[in-house]
Amino acid sequence: MKNASTRLVFEYWDGLRGDRAAPERGEIEPGALRHALADTFVLENEPIGPVFRLAGTRLCALIGRELRGRAFTALWADVEAQGDMRRLVQTVMDESAGAVAGLSGKSATGTPIYLELLLLPLRYRGRTHARVLGALSPALSPDWLGLDTIESMRMISLRMLWPAAAARPPATQRRAEPPRLVVLPGGRA
Repeated sequence: MKNASTRLVFEYWDGLRGDRAAPERGEIEPGALRHALADTFVLENEPIGPVFRLAGTRLCALIGRELRGRAFTALWADVEAQGDMRRLVQTVMDESAGAVAGLSGKSATGTPIYLELLLLPLRYRGRTHARVLGALSPALSPDWLGLDTIESMRMISLRMLWPAAAARPPATQRRAEPPRLVVLPGGRA
C-alpha cells in the first residue's frame, strides 16, 4: 500500500480482526480512523450489488456528489469495469480477503489522477457477506479538489490480501529440519 490513508485503514482493520477472518462492523470506531476518515467508505451488500452506506467527505468531493445510497459500480462508466468491480467486491466477501488496487483516473478537465482503492470484509451482526470497509485516496491531494471532479477511472493494478498469508509463519520458522546435501553420481565428461 502506497497511500497513508489506505495503510492506516488496513492496519486498524487488521488489528481489530486479530485471528478472525473479519471484524464486526460495530467494533469500528471512527475516531481511530480520523486521519483517513475523509477517504473511507462502507459498502452494504444489496441485491443490485454493493451500495455506499457511508462515504467520506474528500471521496465525495473527488466524485462531485454525495455517494450514500448510490451503487459502488456507478463510479466506473464502462459496463465491463462495473462488472469487474462487482466481482472484486464479491471476492472480498466470499474469500474474506482484502484487495488493494491502483487506479488511474481523469478529471472532467482532463487532468490525470492516481488513486489507491482498498476493500476489506466486515461482518455485520454475525453475518458474513454484509459489509465492506474501504478507502479510496489520491496519491497526492489534487489542487483542483472541489473545483473539478473525477470523470473516469480504470484499474491498473490489483493485489489480493489473503487471510492465510497473515497466519503463515515466516520462512525461517517453517523449516523443521536442516537442509540436506545430496551428491548425484556423474561428473564432467
